[in-house]
Amino acid sequence: MMELERLLRSQGFGSRAETRALIWAARVSVAGEICEDPVARFDPQGLRFAVDGVEWTYRKFAYLALNKPDGYECSQRPLQHPSVYSLLPAAVLGRGVQAVGRLDLDTTGLLLLTDDGAFIHKCTSPRKRVPKVYQVETRHAINAEQVAALLGGVVLHDDPQPIAATACVQLDERRLRLTVTQGRYHLVKRMIAASGNRVEALHRLSIGALELPDSLAVGQWMWLDSPEQALQAEG
Repeated sequence: MMELERLLRSQGFGSRAETRALIWAARVSVAGEICEDPVARFDPQGLRFAVDGVEWTYRKFAYLALNKPDGYECSQRPLQHPSVYSLLPAAVLGRGVQAVGRLDLDTTGLLLLTDDGAFIHKCTSPRKRVPKVYQVETRHAINAEQVAALLGGVVLHDDPQPIAATACVQLDERRLRLTVTQGRYHLVKRMIAASGNRVEALHRLSIGALELPDSLAVGQWMWLDSPEQALQAEG
């Protein structure tokens, strides 16, 4: 059992004083009934409640999928462009969610966010070899030699060890689907450059077995109930 004000704090609705003020102002309801008692106790498991008429479900951890738009920074302190965090509601931000890895300013597609530090570590650990699939649009026409180089391993300027894609499928003259299991800075762009081409557009399709839903519009987010899909690794 959990006191209502503590429950609200855990879900990102503010400090103890702020959540108590919400409750005392009759802005919080549980199971359809207004509750004005901050210390009223409820079983949080699956609990549905509403704040200012907006319904929420209690979640021990927040796991989100966001369809990142072009032109957004994956930073809580953006320098020149809007932040992906500006696309989330205040209560979600109040939980302290973080991006699970980053996408470049001009890269679009699937971005995971969570307040579960252990999940972030597992998803980003090189040992897990979590596959990430991208659709790549190139400046120049793709040839068989470039595909072979990406599959065989290309050498980046800061690492003498070749880095290979685990899958590379040419979709048309200037598009391919590329799978990588590392999370280095600008990795896909640098791999394409090392193969003799250049990225014009980059879109992440999936992480692990978790695919970007077709129904999730650009700039929109959704709760994930089975985030462990993202931890499914190669092999």
